[in-house]
Amino acid sequence: MSKGPDLSAFRVSSGKGFKLRKLPTKIPALFTDETDYLEKLGQYRDDLHEMQTQMYAHDRYSMLAVFQAMDAAGKDSTIEHVFNGVNPQGVDVHAFKKPSDEDLDHDFMWRSTTRLPGRGKIAVFNRSYYEEVLVCKVHPEIVQKIQRLPDHVLEDMDLLYQHRYESIRDFEKHLFRNGTHVVKFFLNVSKREQAKRFLSRVDDREKNWKFNEGDLAEREHWDDYMAAYEATICETATPESPWYVVPADSKKNMRLLVAQILRLEMKKLALSWPEFPEEQKDVLRRSREKLAAELARPKDRS
Repeated sequence: MSKGPDLSAFRVSSGKGFKLRKLPTKIPALFTDETDYLEKLGQYRDDLHEMQTQMYAHDRYSMLAVFQAMDAAGKDSTIEHVFNGVNPQGVDVHAFKKPSDEDLDHDFMWRSTTRLPGRGKIAVFNRSYYEEVLVCKVHPEIVQKIQRLPDHVLEDMDLLYQHRYESIRDFEKHLFRNGTHVVKFFLNVSKREQAKRFLSRVDDREKNWKFNEGDLAEREHWDDYMAAYEATICETATPESPWYVVPADSKKNMRLLVAQILRLEMKKLALSWPEFPEEQKDVLRRSREKLAAELARPKDRS
């Protein structure tokens, strides 16, 4: 398999100098044809499966993979294609939609923290607590009228979001200190490509159900969303919990990049197969001898 792209080009570990508009939504194809694409994606998935199995056996680390993007960027299909083949017992996928009344009765991080991965597992967040500094920032009426916050919190909206950024940084730092490796993806689709995909949903009977008239209304806020994403990435990108801004105009390229990035980030963990104490090794040796002796006996024909 040929050498892949420089993944560090997509990694943001500090907000200093970060400008979202300078980053591409499209790059040259990372595959030569459909066969090459499927072979590469299959190899990356096999690697992820093996490393997740080792993570499960090691029982020290976990991983949280956060996916954020504009509508039609390909979050659902990317999660489906990249994690297909990884043991489902080791991966939990959570899609965060409109908060429930119970969610609104708690702090803005609550519903996400209840879905964090246990040791040895990967949790995939399709949207996340980052909606609280993205859609809420574009539509401040959500915070002002729906989230039931005290009046003194709403007096300075800029300060409110600075506090939310701070809470997120502290939260992810806490996760890192306790063995959960956080990797965040922004699937960077262009406004033009989003229009093409919306049109495809309208024209394709099998995709009609995905289209919502409200999606077009949100397109009117495109620049506001880009500003919110840029501010969010600037405020929450750290070496321990980086963002990866992945070009998303090609879904196949995007899937290959996400799979490679996950593999790279998992390799950074000090994973190893469990080492048994001597008494347990003795148990294994005795068990092996017993089983081998049983198989060596002539087969019972009765």
